[in-house]
Amino acid sequence: MTAEMAHEPSRDEDELLLEGFFVLDTPEGYRAEFIEGEIVVSPPPDGDHEGHLSRINRQMARHSKVPMDTSGHKGLELVRGGRCTKNYLIPDAVFAPLELDLFWGAPSWMSPAGVELVVEVTSSKPDRDRGVKRHCYAKADVPLFLLIDRSKKTVTLFSEPDPGAEDYKADVRVAFGTPIELPPPFAFTLRTNEFR
Repeated sequence: MTAEMAHEPSRDEDELLLEGFFVLDTPEGYRAEFIEGEIVVSPPPDGDHEGHLSRINRQMARHSKVPMDTSGHKGLELVRGGRCTKNYLIPDAVFAPLELDLFWGAPSWMSPAGVELVVEVTSSKPDRDRGVKRHCYAKADVPLFLLIDRSKKTVTLFSEPDPGAEDYKADVRVAFGTPIELPPPFAFTLRTNEFR
């Protein structure tokens, strides 16, 4: 047995960890995610984090060509995975066409089927949003992923998910202050001049 094999968790260890995740009692305001076999607990977001989401939500409500329903911090069960068969992520925002009415009656962890866009605003661990979460969304075939990177002061729109490659085929990155085009069903220019 190689050293690498000795450190790789067994299937039973993964199942036990997932069971522990589901009974985890996080402090109020904190959120727990299960990402590629790791339990990740995050503190409540700061005001600037929520300010970015507020700007996005307002523009979506005013300009999206298709009326969108939005949920902040909605749990998604992403069943296509690498080492893990399931990942449980909580994007900062989830957008789906209003006509689908996806959020009413949905369980705590819902399928991403029907979701058009997920948004992540970086916090204290930006590499997780830039890397592993992006790959999880692509593997689950989420059509669009919008990343607001506060430390790099950029907005990146990832599109054309390739589940087999575990990534998106296309991305457009702009600096804060530069508008970015959102494709259909949104079909409008997202202004980023108020991002900081």
